[in-house]
Amino acid sequence: MDLGTIIGIVLGFGLVLGSILLGGSLGAFIDIPSLLIVVGGTIAATLTSEKLPRVLGAVKVAKTAFRVPAADAVQTIQVIVKLSNIARREGVLALENEQIDDTFLAKGVRMAVDGLPQEEIRATLSAELVAMKRRHLRGQKLFKFMATTAPSMGMIGTLIGLVQMLQNLSDPSAIGPAMAVALLTTMYGAICAFMIFGPIGEKLDRYGAEETANMTVVIEGVDSIVKGHNANMIKDKLEARLPPDLRGSDDQKAA
Repeated sequence: MDLGTIIGIVLGFGLVLGSILLGGSLGAFIDIPSLLIVVGGTIAATLTSEKLPRVLGAVKVAKTAFRVPAADAVQTIQVIVKLSNIARREGVLALENEQIDDTFLAKGVRMAVDGLPQEEIRATLSAELVAMKRRHLRGQKLFKFMATTAPSMGMIGTLIGLVQMLQNLSDPSAIGPAMAVALLTTMYGAICAFMIFGPIGEKLDRYGAEETANMTVVIEGVDSIVKGHNANMIKDKLEARLPPDLRGSDDQKAA
């Protein structure tokens, strides 16, 4: 479970509620029709823009924002270097009994042990990488669409409230409360966009990039193992894809 996502959402709503309670009554900021316009309207627009199965699939992808990503390119490189040493000493078939937690890496190693051609292994793994990127991209685009739609629905609700207010100008005492209710939809839209949909979309984007980097490392690593490359050469080749602060030091390489 990624505590950062949970803490961020809880803290954001806590600050909003705290500021409301410090300045007045919470009940004044609750309006069910306004909430229905923003939330219901955003969901309706999302369903209109995309097929239902894809929307449901993107929601499943969004669950990754609440989990610590399993992809860790640094740890994957360490495992690949270990496997390459075993393959160089005992042959690729010796990798059959190795326990590999990364399912994508395990798949590549299994294909190598089964004797599949290097080109076929690379093509299969690359196809899975492309499928993963498309799946994550749909989730990212969905939440970014919702982040742009929610404020628009809030504006629609505000316009509806203003029209209703203008129809009752004969009663000056009702203008203030009616204006307050009209503005609530704008607030609801902003909260949904900037505290929920937008941040989740950005986190999915970052997690997708991390998983892509990890899977790319796996593809290159398995390819190098099949070709029988030296472990140090494989490590240098794969670490070149990492930021400088995540690469092994010169002392570690010498060791």
